[in-house]
Parts: sequence; C-alpha cells; structure tokens
Amino acid sequence: MNVLFLVYHGFSDASGISKKIHCQVKGLRENGHEVHLCYYDFDPRGHRCRYIDDQVIRDYGTGKMAALRQRFDYDCIYEYCKLNGIQFVYARCNQNADPILIRFFKKLKKIGIKAVTEIPTYPYDQEFATFSWDMRTKLKMDQLFRNKLSKEMTAIVTFSDEERIFGQRTIRISNGVDFDSIPLHQYQAPADGSIHLIGVAEVHIWHGYDRLIAGLGEYYRRTSNPRQVYFHIVGGVHPNERYKANEFHPGFQAIIDKYGIQDKIIFHGQLFGDTLDEVFNHSCFAIGSLARHRSGITVIKTLKNREYATRGIPFIYSEQDSDFDHQPYIIKAKPDESPIDIPQILDFIDNHQFKPEDIRKNVDYLSWKIQMQKVIDKA
Repeated sequence: MNVLFLVYHGFSDASGISKKIHCQVKGLRENGHEVHLCYYDFDPRGHRCRYIDDQVIRDYGTGKMAALRQRFDYDCIYEYCKLNGIQFVYARCNQNADPILIRFFKKLKKIGIKAVTEIPTYPYDQEFATFSWDMRTKLKMDQLFRNKLSKEMTAIVTFSDEERIFGQRTIRISNGVDFDSIPLHQYQAPADGSIHLIGVAEVHIWHGYDRLIAGLGEYYRRTSNPRQVYFHIVGGVHPNERYKANEFHPGFQAIIDKYGIQDKIIFHGQLFGDTLDEVFNHSCFAIGSLARHRSGITVIKTLKNREYATRGIPFIYSEQDSDFDHQPYIIKAKPDESPIDIPQILDFIDNHQFKPEDIRKNVDYLSWKIQMQKVIDKA
C-alpha cells in the first residue's frame, strides 16, 4: 500500500515523539508498504517549509504571513497524494482541528483515499490545564471542530481502550517499540551495595516524579539505618516543575530541600546512546508515570513502559495498562498523591530476579511492525 504519514510539525533528535514517529514509519515499511513522511519544518535559511521525504513541496518564506500560510495550506499535500497514488494517510493528531483541515480530509475521501488520525493520549483536555494561554486557546478551537474532523476519518487510532472517540470508531493498538534501537539491560551492581532508580522522560506533572522524591524523603526520615537509594532523572525538567509550586506539589527542589536529600536526586538532563545506557546499567529499577490521574487518564499504554520492558528492566507505574498489569516484573503504585513506598520497591528488588532477555521476550508482540500492521488491516 502507498502510505503518506502526516505530521504537523518537525523533528528533534532529543524528542521521544520524533523517535517514535520514525519507528512507526519503519514498522510500516517492514510490512512491505511504501511510506512517504510529510512534515513541516524550517530550512537552513529559516524559511518555513512543507516537506515530503526531506524534499520541499512548499516554501512559505519567512515572517508572520508565512506562519499563517503554513497553518492553513494543505493543498500541496492534497495534490501530492492525488498525483502520487497515495492510498492511505496516517495522520498524527496535533490538537489542530479546524474547518481547513476538515476540508482537506473531505477532499481526500472524495477521491477514495482512506485516512486515520492517531490520538497519542486520550483524553487530553486536562493536560492543557498548566499550559500557556496560547495553547489553551488552540485547544478551544480543537474542541469546536474535532468531532467534525473525526467524521472524515476511516477510524481513530488510540492507545486507550476506548471503542469510540469523538463519535468515530477506534482502532486500538499498543505503543510499540523498535527492538533494533533499544539495547538489553546489563546491570552492573555498585560495589557499595547502593540502589539506583532511573526515570526517563521529558518531565510533566503527570509523570509524578515528585511522589518518588517525597517517598525517598520519607524513607530516609523514618529509617534509622537506611540503605543508600538514588533517583536518576534523565530528560528535560522545566524550571517550573523543579522550582515552582503548582496545585500538586511545591516543586521538586522544595521537596528535596525539605528532606535534605540533595545528593540522592541526580538530574542528568537529556542523555543519548552509550551515556544513557551507562546510567541504565547502573540502575536496577525504572520509574514510569506515577500520576496520570492528574490529567484525567486512568487507562493508557505509554511508550515508556514498553521501552523499559524492551530493555529488560523492572519498573513501577500507576495507570492501567493491560499489557503489563499482571506481569511479575512490575509494581503498580496507587493512582493518588501519596509518596511512593520505597521499602516496597526495595523488598521487590531483594526478592525478585528477572533475566532481561526474559522480560524482553515477553513483549515481542509490541514491535511497531506488528502494531502498525493492525492499523492497515482494520482501517
């Protein structure tokens, strides 16, 4: 099948979303489909451009008018689809439903091109509560038109258990993994007997890392002869999350200072390749999302859980995830605001031993090749 994978933004080497999209494209190609990747980005001169397969199909120029033109111009994509025999469009939701986008997909439908939209997180409205005014305004526009947009789709792709979203049927898949890009965990136990936990994320309130930090603080406060436990945070942490109070916590730094655990929380920033693997291999347990309930989500199949399992490292999370809820190598945290129970994690580590290759083998079916083919088969 001739497929156009449509993204409404550009890519970043540091972005997990960017990596995921490229892995999805790879998964489709591994199933024998011809896939063309369409995206929007800036060229070396600073011009706003629409690309397909790294070739510019529309140069919008610079300035405010260029930004406006790219926002409402889908004709170049439509013409490409019509002239190049595209049979199927896989679009990734960017909360950008509006009459122009509806018109674009309506035109595709009229010439027999099927289309689906992937909604990475559902429901997503609550995630915008702490975002900027501009982002909240964008959401209001999306709320007005997303049901009409969904009517033009063959289906909505979701990682939730919802059977219908915005009035349209869903194709329910799991977030997948690219096994070629994720190395197997090779734990190297520290000589001093310390325990190292790792959480990898572009940190938001729904990751709930404040709960883990508070749990460590309580552990050290209540334990007379504590083992040395460290929490490594890998990824971007916005200054507001680290230093400012919000409705859920007083800021990471305030919690750290309250308990005097400055040396137990290590902020690495973004790491890649061998440097990231080194921190993983120094750690024996991983931290998933601990507060998805803050954004109104109870059921979700996060990419991070799958990446941890592919590495072969045990982990903790709080949402409902049917791929892992009953697996022996995970801990389910309560979906509330209580500090994480560190003694429970230590007891789990002491009394369970899992071979990384066995955990990895358990998630073979979560390859992007298998998950993306489900979309093609059910569309």
